[in-house]
Amino acid sequence: MEVTIEPWKKLVVHEVIEYNFENLVKIVLSQARAAGGGISSMNWCNGMVFQHTVFPDTDSTVQEKLKGTIHYSSVVFAIKENFERQVVKDTGTLNLVDVSANSIFRELAEVLKKRG
Repeated sequence: MEVTIEPWKKLVVHEVIEYNFENLVKIVLSQARAAGGGISSMNWCNGMVFQHTVFPDTDSTVQEKLKGTIHYSSVVFAIKENFERQVVKDTGTLNLVDVSANSIFRELAEVLKKRG
């Protein structure tokens, strides 16, 4: 048996929206309340907090993935230099997940920093 590892070749982000951190927390917590509550989570990587949305798997998106290209329909982000596991506000709690071990997220964070 042969095992092959083929890293992703390209990430395409179709929409990027930047917020300041406090506003992004308000938006995420508001959406969580509207959806029935619970604790929301966001990714943190190298000074950036972000969420990404992927396209559903269709024939064309799967073909793109097989060629090594990932498509995110959107990324929302804010600058947050210091990592903390939870951000607690009167309106709710936001968990931050340190995803800096992921090379795709590290590269995305660097590109977002240059935009910010």
